[in-house]
Amino acid sequence: MLSVNALTRPTFPPVSFELADGECIAVSGASGSGKSLLLRAIADLDPNEGAVKLDGAAREEMLAPEWRRRVVYVATEPGWWSDTVGGHFVDWDRARDLVVATGLPDDCQRWPISQLSTGERQRIGLVRALVLEPRVLLLDEPTSSLDDTATEAVEELVQARLTEGASVLWVTHDGGQSRRLAHRRLVCTAGAISETAP
Repeated sequence: MLSVNALTRPTFPPVSFELADGECIAVSGASGSGKSLLLRAIADLDPNEGAVKLDGAAREEMLAPEWRRRVVYVATEPGWWSDTVGGHFVDWDRARDLVVATGLPDDCQRWPISQLSTGERQRIGLVRALVLEPRVLLLDEPTSSLDDTATEAVEELVQARLTEGASVLWVTHDGGQSRRLAHRRLVCTAGAISETAP
């Protein structure tokens, strides 16, 4: 279980909630309301205060790389450190099935990152997170640039991880997506959070 207690950052009122194993919480709200800031704070990518725990273990008890391997943030536009798709994976054979499951061909490892569409980059970014087998996925609008077919493929991949016991915090503006995947919904309003039905 992920436990968030009185998590704050500049201009961000305290936020508290729990995310159970196998649970998906959708996060919605207007642009600029703090959705991405919430995910980044949980991942400890930006300065923040408060208590964040995974299975009772405090975030500060782990080295930062270990926390970010267990609690993985996937940005709307992921960052890149290699010129090709394959350069972002230690073991392409391990990633191949996930890549194909998103609708991309199994030989896309040679593709230059610079020539990928936004939707292709989003799918590769998600696969990059999934191969780490994290306990918690923090997804920041991972299907915002995908067509219906690719969106369905991504949702199926994430649903499979939920079935295996992973937890997901999913930022989405798509009400249908929220109803399909989420068990609960959090609404951000200027950083404050309230809970509603999905």
